[in-house]
Amino acid sequence: MTAGLTAARVRQDMDVVSRAGLDLDTFLEEAVTSVARAIPWVSACVATHDPLTHMLTSARKYGDLRQRNSHDHEFGLIEYGTVEPTAFTELARAEVPAAGVHLATGGEVERSSRMSMFMKPRFEYADEARLAFRDGRELWGAMALFRGDEDPPFDAAEIDFLASLAVPFAHGVRAGMLARLVDAPPPVAVTGPAVVIVAADDEIVQMSLGAEQRLADLHLGPASGDPLAPVAALVGAARRFGRGETTVPPRCRLRTAGGMWLVLHAGPLTSRGDRHGDVVVTIEEARPPEIVALVVAAYGLSPRERDVVQLVLQGVDTKEIAATLHLSTYTVQDHLKSVFDKAHVRSRRELISRVYFDQYVPRMGSELTPAGWFVESETRP
Repeated sequence: MTAGLTAARVRQDMDVVSRAGLDLDTFLEEAVTSVARAIPWVSACVATHDPLTHMLTSARKYGDLRQRNSHDHEFGLIEYGTVEPTAFTELARAEVPAAGVHLATGGEVERSSRMSMFMKPRFEYADEARLAFRDGRELWGAMALFRGDEDPPFDAAEIDFLASLAVPFAHGVRAGMLARLVDAPPPVAVTGPAVVIVAADDEIVQMSLGAEQRLADLHLGPASGDPLAPVAALVGAARRFGRGETTVPPRCRLRTAGGMWLVLHAGPLTSRGDRHGDVVVTIEEARPPEIVALVVAAYGLSPRERDVVQLVLQGVDTKEIAATLHLSTYTVQDHLKSVFDKAHVRSRRELISRVYFDQYVPRMGSELTPAGWFVESETRP
């Protein structure tokens, strides 16, 4: 049961740290520690997601789960290869962004395949509380809290309290994702897209030149889970797509520890003979059109502000923006002022630089290919 005074203080702390401009690791460490004051837990796992596709992009673990990563690939396959009411993809669309497995199953937690097949046999957890970090319709991340057999299950008041933290968590993740990496290492040259083939037994059986480096790039730090967890999630989702349970092949955009934006997508392979269930995962450096929408969304702009920014990034002046959007020039200027405040810039030039900074600046001076991208990211002859 959550004490009222403690809950109020934790909620206030969350509002403060979510707006403090902390890097992602620092924000999440402080946030889960703060939540534990109101809702005790044995272990916590916090994930980031692509806000458009809802796919997993990273995971960090705290408490009893910290550095216990040997089964992370199983989690990705179960979480995204099956569906149940407390799945993160379901909470992303649910009326309430939080749920407790014990409450949702009427105390029969074994009805959750995730609990019966994974959490209980692997870690001996008896209950799980989940929260989707939602800001409007966009899912920026999620959190799972766990308790053991000797702990009381999460009650309704605790789940309600978790739900109240959805927006502060979303704000903190958004801001942390954009935090600049002061000591980021220079990008490592990789020859074109990396391809990984995962067999039906969930083992990697083939990979292209450069794939090993791309997979290594997914490691984020000491609190992070298995860097291959996003790949396993894509594999599970790709198999659902292959079975006709979804209509769009899974993909996600994620940021590496070095600040590089990558795009990962997966699809089932057609096979001859007895070989079935293989999935191909492609990892490549994101092009500006693929990350601009994500970065702009991370600033928390309104739909109209996003329309204005899209035209600014195309080099359109204020008068033309007004005509295109059927607004007055004064209204456009008001939108721009709001955008500048949210992006912490003072001019159009600074805004454009901020949006493109991470991908372009580390490569300034590199040779361009005929396609207009940096040679270190293209397949060399």
